[in-house]
Amino acid sequence: MGKGRVWASEKQVFRDSATGVTITQLTSYLSHHFHLYFTNDGWYDNGKKLLIGSERENALNLYSIDISSGELVQLTDLDPAAKKGIQGTYINPKKNEAYFTLNESIVALNLDTYEEKSLFQLPAGFQFSNLSVTADGESLCFGISEDVSDLIAANLGQGYVGFEEIEKARPHSQIWTVELETKKARIVREEKRWIGHVNTSPTQKDLLTFCHEGPWENVDHRIWALNLKTGEAWKVRNGQKGEYAGHEYWHADGVRIGYHGFTESLNRKDGKFIGSIRFDNTDAEEYAFPYQNMHIHSNNTELIVGDGQQSSAYPDGTAQDYIFLWKKENGKMQGPRKLCRHRGSFQTQHVHIHPRFSPDSSKVLFTSDMSGYGHVYIAEVPEFEMLPGTEAVN
Repeated sequence: MGKGRVWASEKQVFRDSATGVTITQLTSYLSHHFHLYFTNDGWYDNGKKLLIGSERENALNLYSIDISSGELVQLTDLDPAAKKGIQGTYINPKKNEAYFTLNESIVALNLDTYEEKSLFQLPAGFQFSNLSVTADGESLCFGISEDVSDLIAANLGQGYVGFEEIEKARPHSQIWTVELETKKARIVREEKRWIGHVNTSPTQKDLLTFCHEGPWENVDHRIWALNLKTGEAWKVRNGQKGEYAGHEYWHADGVRIGYHGFTESLNRKDGKFIGSIRFDNTDAEEYAFPYQNMHIHSNNTELIVGDGQQSSAYPDGTAQDYIFLWKKENGKMQGPRKLCRHRGSFQTQHVHIHPRFSPDSSKVLFTSDMSGYGHVYIAEVPEFEMLPGTEAVN
């Protein structure tokens, strides 16, 4: 059947047992499914459809879900043995086209016709980082790094095996741009550092962020900005010694960058913070919070979502497997309040929770293997005051 195959809706609607929030489960086929990486907007066709990865029929492929009907359409028919960067797929903000890595190439996929074309071939001895597209929709940006797999046994997708060792190896890394119309490619930055998280601003066509990858305490600095026109790069959120911030993402305005972090001089419970800052390293907003999150996301400074981890509970007995919300009121960050239980294992990258707001912040998209398989869920966001709080912050 392959490309264009239509699957009947698998939607199931239920209420979270802890908070009463309405949750829609979009997939139920007995295999793993996941939404795109938390920095990548998977909604398209004016928010009517959503891109996901699905391993149904023992093959990982891209699928589209019609949010209203729940109907799924298979968009790719890829070799099951191929190396595929499906979770890192990026949608062009100006046209129905998406991009993903396939073995040593970058593929452009027409979301209307399912036609595929190759855009870029990976230089020998390198491996891909993530992809993103400039705000004008004209150029693809991505990182590549020296392949050190012959020296280091690594499995980053399953437990970050080799994470510290790769950072210590200082792999040669480059940031590239490819003009989508002409396929003209050029290197815009290279370093003897492990570069990752190349993320373009959604509104400023010449701006992107990248990170020096590795354990946050070990790298020289995590969050960097780059001007594509001038080549200038600078540190973002350059804090005090012993302060670390990362898992950066762009707010919808394409000007502010969100992040979370911790202070090494304090224990990780009391020394954590969430915040945002302008790309030019000004106007920072930061707030302390006591919970362990893997990632946070927001469209602005007003409402933030984070994925608590199940691995520990605080002395008050508060479980860590909740999706939390924070809301800014009168210059102070209120919360967290519990949106729903996610019960995710974080066992592999594909089943990380990676909560992300819909464009209007009325819904939270997340992945969870609460049923044993990774599935894609959407939680409705009620009035903040209706959600239960936590003992630890009351």
